[in-house]
Order: sequence, then structure tokens, then C-alpha cells
Amino acid sequence: MSTLVIHAPKGRAKRDGVRSFEKTFDSGVGDGYAIYKNLYDQLNFKSRVVLLDKDQELRAEGKLKRLVSTEKTKSGIQRYDIHVEHFELKRYKSETLTRCGVAVI
Repeated sequence: MSTLVIHAPKGRAKRDGVRSFEKTFDSGVGDGYAIYKNLYDQLNFKSRVVLLDKDQELRAEGKLKRLVSTEKTKSGIQRYDIHVEHFELKRYKSETLTRCGVAVI
């Protein structure tokens, strides 16, 4: 089973006004993540989601509820709002991410 990893760093939330780890955890929605097609094709609704904040060394895990496509990046990568059920805080463990701040493991 695949796991989608998304990054919500505190520094970027402050700098760019995007949703922080805490707000993503509380709302269960990660906004506007660019996901390459080959990674998207590995996901299904049994997939787990890992939410990371590498700045604060925070990690939460939940279950993928749905992906809602939004706009595309300037380079043509589709962005998605990621809806997650049942986030739980976990012991921090880092993951390697793409330049878009996501990974599928």
C-alpha cells in the first residue's frame, strides 16, 4: 500500500501564508500540493498520508479521503487539495521529498 507524504513547514507558512502543519492537522486538508502524474497513479483510497513539518520535527499520519484537483503549476504539474481522515500525531521521522514537497513511499 502506498503512502503519500506532504510537507507543511512552519517557515513557508509564515513566509507565503500557506496552511501550517497545525492548521492542516486540525482541518484535515492540505491545500494545493503539486503531485507528479507518476506519483498520483500510485495512490488509492487505501493510501495513508504522512504530514510533516521538518522545521519543527512534527509528524502526523492519517488515511487519504480524497484528492481534489485545483489549478496547475506554471510548469504544468497538477495541484491537489488533499483531504485526510483521522490524523494522529506520531514520533518524528523524516522522509525524502520531491521539490514540490511531496513523496509517495
